Amino acid sequence: MKAIGYEIPGAIDRPDALRDINLPRPVATGHDLLVEVAAVSVNPVDTKARKSATPPDGAWKVLGWDAVGRVAEVGPEAKGFAVGDPVFYAGSITRPGANSEFHLVDARIVGHKPKTLSDAEAAALPLTAITAWEMLFDRLDIRRAVPGAANAILIVGGAGGVGSIAIQLVRALTDLTVIATASRPGTQDWVRELGAHHVIDHHGDLAAQVEALGLGAPGLVFSTNQSDRHVKGIQALIAPQGRFGLIDDPETLDVLGFKRKAVSVHWELMFTRPIFGTPDLGEQGRLLDEVARLVDAGRIRTTLTEMLTPINAENLKKAHALIETNAARGKIVLEGF
Repeated sequence: MKAIGYEIPGAIDRPDALRDINLPRPVATGHDLLVEVAAVSVNPVDTKARKSATPPDGAWKVLGWDAVGRVAEVGPEAKGFAVGDPVFYAGSITRPGANSEFHLVDARIVGHKPKTLSDAEAAALPLTAITAWEMLFDRLDIRRAVPGAANAILIVGGAGGVGSIAIQLVRALTDLTVIATASRPGTQDWVRELGAHHVIDHHGDLAAQVEALGLGAPGLVFSTNQSDRHVKGIQALIAPQGRFGLIDDPETLDVLGFKRKAVSVHWELMFTRPIFGTPDLGEQGRLLDEVARLVDAGRIRTTLTEMLTPINAENLKKAHALIETNAARGKIVLEGF
């Protein structure tokens, strides 16, 4: 089968950073589905792994943790799916990725693809939707009010992949006022289209801009990028007993400033359940099915902004390079082998 991989981690501008290769077609066993991949999207985790993850000697590292396709085989312990079913999922970082014609994935973390979306449109959603959902509803518990705080949430980095779906989930499932950050006219327009009530510039003074809105201090803050840069402003603006969540990887993060306000700090990694095989592993499949229902009901939309075809090394290199600019809006998808 066709696939895209690398042997040596490193920068994207190297000729061998990603290569078109051929690998044996895998076979579904246990809880696995074998999926014939139709579309994939690219996330920051792909670029981080490509720079640092070394495959075993003599092996290829295949990336890709967002996929849409059709079920080609069903393992004997997999439930809820049949051959031919359209599915979408993000997979597990501990297993080979989906940048291949056929891909094995645990059925418990797979959702049924939204009926109203194309393959490319659906491929934009799984990893970011799981990340946003788990942060909003499992970690920050945004349906539980913070006493005395404004009925609002601040989403730092609202135009990125996770921010783009987080805004929509908050609007679709709560009555919270959404304050999102974006720095350029195009990204500011984008987050407004997605439902943000207020847009502020993360290159400016976050605390002063939030105060100027006249809403009061929000008790909920979700930071999707550059959290080390924004943490002081967040500590100043967040309400006492608030909840702060982040998903990026700052080298250092000074959380001491949260102590006086008794603010809790929450990290989210959507791969945690698959990595550790947690007892609630199936929650990821269930939440993806709920996301699909919200999409088909017209309550949330795809975050696809750019599509490349076919799925090959050349186009994946382009997508990785764009992700590494930290200026991408929404999601980049590749379709078809």
